[in-house]
Order: sequence, then structure tokens, then C-alpha cells
Amino acid sequence: MYIEDKDLLSIQEVRHLIQRAKVAQQKLALMSQEQIDTIVKVVAKACYDQRERLAKMAAEETGFGKWQDKVLKNALASKGILEEIKDMRTVGILREDKENKVIEVGVPVGVVAGLIPSTNPTSTVMYKALIALKGGNSIVFSPHPHAAKCINETVDIIKKAAVSAGCPEGAVSVIQRVSIEATNELMKHKDTNLILATGGNAMVKAAYSSGTPAIGVGPGNGPAFIEKTADVPKAVRQILDSKTFDNGVICASEQSIIVEEEMKEKVVEEFKRQGAYFVPKEDAKKLGAFIILPSGAMNPKMVGKTPQVIAKLAGISVPDDARVLIADGEGVGKQYPYSMEKLAPVLGFYTVKTWEEACELSIRILHHEGAGHTLAIHTQNENIVREFALRKPVSRLLVNTPAALGGVGATTGLFPAFTLGCGAVGGSATSDNVSPLNLINIRRVAYGTAELADLRKTENQECLDCQVEKQIDEEQLVDLLVQRVLSKLTK
Repeated sequence: MYIEDKDLLSIQEVRHLIQRAKVAQQKLALMSQEQIDTIVKVVAKACYDQRERLAKMAAEETGFGKWQDKVLKNALASKGILEEIKDMRTVGILREDKENKVIEVGVPVGVVAGLIPSTNPTSTVMYKALIALKGGNSIVFSPHPHAAKCINETVDIIKKAAVSAGCPEGAVSVIQRVSIEATNELMKHKDTNLILATGGNAMVKAAYSSGTPAIGVGPGNGPAFIEKTADVPKAVRQILDSKTFDNGVICASEQSIIVEEEMKEKVVEEFKRQGAYFVPKEDAKKLGAFIILPSGAMNPKMVGKTPQVIAKLAGISVPDDARVLIADGEGVGKQYPYSMEKLAPVLGFYTVKTWEEACELSIRILHHEGAGHTLAIHTQNENIVREFALRKPVSRLLVNTPAALGGVGATTGLFPAFTLGCGAVGGSATSDNVSPLNLINIRRVAYGTAELADLRKTENQECLDCQVEKQIDEEQLVDLLVQRVLSKLTK
């Protein structure tokens, strides 16, 4: 009896997709900026037109978040991205520096491996496809198995739109036989030129250890500091808007709140007034034991769920109208679940005496989990903003804005992105909100501006100048000593 080996079939599928992607990319590399821009424009429109249908598919398939919020994410990942990149030069001559005689040429990296999470599946596919194509690259997607249906549908829409605009067949594709072996083959294949990984720690580490250049992003665990000069009602509203947006699945969303003691009562009352529920101590223990597993990993059952569903699963009771669950953070570390990333409407709450103490606490939280990612501060004190900017191990310091939306560039001037670099401190190759410019190489054409004789002449002149300056310094010193001696003799 013949039995199919699914792993081998999935590996063979990946090899075939990469082969087609390489051929397609070689054709893309010959296209002008105008041709590339036409493809990108058509793809963005097709995605935007299907934003609601795909949002509903993602919510239904994964069980994460709210489809209404996913519509907004899809809009940002299509129309929002297009507005940001439509005038960006990425292929051909990018810039000419006539004074220094240097020409910069945009060169595609080649075949990109796009690893897609289940938390933001359709929006991440749209975003990665657009920034890859904008740079003249082809892309092969590896979908999260729990979101394969909506990811496949999104890729199908993109493929049809791209081909209709003149894009070569095979430039955009997705693995149908999803498996760990298929993803490993995609990452390690000799013709894969760059990995763009968005997902959990294990995926990112695998990408960086594959031997292929990679841009991966780690977990977010950003605190939100409400400083004493903040507009408290506005700060609370923005934090709740952020943490309830798509039920908290965006990794830039706030994970804990830090307030000064003199502000605590005012902040707590405002959170309660706006619908937050402060979980009593005994229930907080049960909730903490549920949201973070004994291994230290986030419990996937709570991701993107409502406070009521999470409470029921944890065996506690919360009000039907509770928007967010808040519990005392107590400390920082593996034994303190509220100090960790929680992709759901759950927050830790910390009290400090001064803003300097808030500064130190936020650093501890970030280094525990989430270094390099995002931090939010609500304040009217620009000096404190600058102090935080100088010291915090983050790539995004967001001021007076909802962190989830500010981090991805929806409510800030940051590049709209669903891959947020964490920099070297967070184990990432970049600290950028990843854009098409991260997916191209720059070839520099440099004309000669000097001869060897010119370099020697310049060096000799500098040495002569140094000798003259030294001689002058010595003469000044002698004059000074003579003056001091004469002064003593005349006394």
C-alpha cells in the first residue's frame, strides 16, 4: 500500500515555489520604477476592496480579536502602505550626489520568505507583499497553520491583481502543504535571499539561525507610564482604546501601567469610570496562573479573547461590561505573570514614588521581556520625554498616543508596518518599522575625486601644520616661563 510522505511533499512544494519565485524575480528586476509602482498600486487596491471580507475570515478562522478592528488593520496594510510608499524610489537610480560624485542604485534582495503569524494574518500578508514587490522582490509566504485559509485567500487576491498589472507569474505564492519541514526548507534554501519573520520567539530564533539573512522581531512587553503632568482622562482613554483594539493582539500594545503614588487614586478611579475592572487579589492569582503557563509562555487560549471569555476560562467572575482586566503587577520576573507580554485585554498595574523610579522599573520590565520593542509615556513634560528617550532600551517611544496604533504607524508619523524591528538589544537586525528600503540593497557608483599624490600632499601639509603649531606652542611656553622668572626677580 502506497502512503504519501506529507513532509517530503511539502518540501518539494517549497522547492518548486522558490524556483518559480526566482525566475519571476529576475523579470521583476528588469522592470522600471513606473512598472513596479503600477503593480503595487493595483495590488493595494485589490486588498483594500476586500478588507472587510478578509477581516471576517481571519476572525472566524483564528478566533482572535474583532473583525471590525481587523478591517482597519487591513486598510492600513493596503491603502495606508500605498500612500506611504507610492513616491518612494526603490529600483534604478535612487540618488545622485554630484558634489561627492556618488550615484546610488536600488537593487532588489531577491526572493523573500514571508513568515506570517495567526494574530495579524491578512494584514501582515498585504503589508509584506506590498513592501516586497515595491523593492522588486518576489515573496513566498509560509502561513501559520491556524490561519492558513484566510492567508491563502489573501495571497490569491494579491496574485491575481499583480498578474493583471504585468507582474510575472510566481512572484507571489504561498505554501499549501504547511509543515515545520516546509518552513525550514523555505528559510534554508540556497535561493532564498532574505527572511522576513513575524511571530513568536521560536520562529524568530529559527529564522536567525537558518544561515539566511533575516529580519525578525521579538515579543513586545511595553509599559505605559502615566506621568503626573498627563491629561489623565485622555491617557486612560488612549490606553483602553489601544488594549481593546482587536482584543490586544498587536504586540506594540500596552502590557502594564506605571503611575506615581500621588496619581494612583486619580488614575484608578478614571480607569474604573471608563470601564476597566481591577481584579481582586485572590482572583488575580487564578487569572495569573491561567494567562501565563508554568513554562513561562503565554497561554494561547487567552490570546485575542474578551475579558469575559478569559475570566471564564480562568475560573473567576468579572462584570459583563468590563473592557479590560487590571491586576497588581507586584514584581518583575517569571514568577510575576503580569510583568509579561499578554496579547489580550489584560494589564499589570505598578505604583512608584517618582518618575525616575518609573524609568528604572520600565527598563526592568523591558529587559525581562520585550527589550527593543515599544514603550508609551503620557506626559506634558518634554524634559521627561527626553530622559526616557535617552535611556530606554526600545526602538519606539510613543508619547500621548495609543501604543498599539502608534507603534504600527496609524496614529503617529512612523512608517505603517506590521513588522516592528527591535534592534540589537532585542535580537533584531533592525530597529525600523520595516519598509521597502529594508528589502533592497544599495549599489553605489563612486567616481574618483583624488590621486595618490594628492593624498600624500595633504598628509605632508598636515604634518607641516602640526610642526608649526607645536613650535608656536613651545615658543609661547618659553615666553610664559621667562615672564614668571622676571616677575619673581623684580619683587
